[in-house]
Amino acid sequence: MKKIAIFPGSFDPFTVGHASIVERGLPLFDEIVIGVGVNESKRAHRTPTQRVEAIGRLYADNPKVRVVAYNDLTIDLARREGAKYILRGLRSVKDFEYERDIANMNDRLAGVETILLFTKPEFSSISSSVVRELMDFGKDVSDFLPHNS
Repeated sequence: MKKIAIFPGSFDPFTVGHASIVERGLPLFDEIVIGVGVNESKRAHRTPTQRVEAIGRLYADNPKVRVVAYNDLTIDLARREGAKYILRGLRSVKDFEYERDIANMNDRLAGVETILLFTKPEFSSISSSVVRELMDFGKDVSDFLPHNS
């Protein structure tokens, strides 16, 4: 049976921290589906289509990675994609408590297991919201984004 994981997020923008989680998750799964979620409560810099296209370019040469947009629950995306796993990164204790609660609910509702990877220390302070704010003020954010993004 093919091991498929969903890596969900708004990814606005997709950071080097996100890329690190994908790269570290690749040996664990046969396929990683990066799910670009539409979150109406977040102010977006790029449309979901633009985000899917940008991330897709990063992984164009990797047949183990696909990128899709979705606007429903992550467990519904997992069901559609035949995924039994959700891949997430943890930067802090605060992230852990939030992710634990969501993981428990996803398991209870859909039997989907969550795999948590600790963020590498050099990426622990990088978040999409911080990068967006820096962009708003015209700062160079190239160190926080994967090359070719």
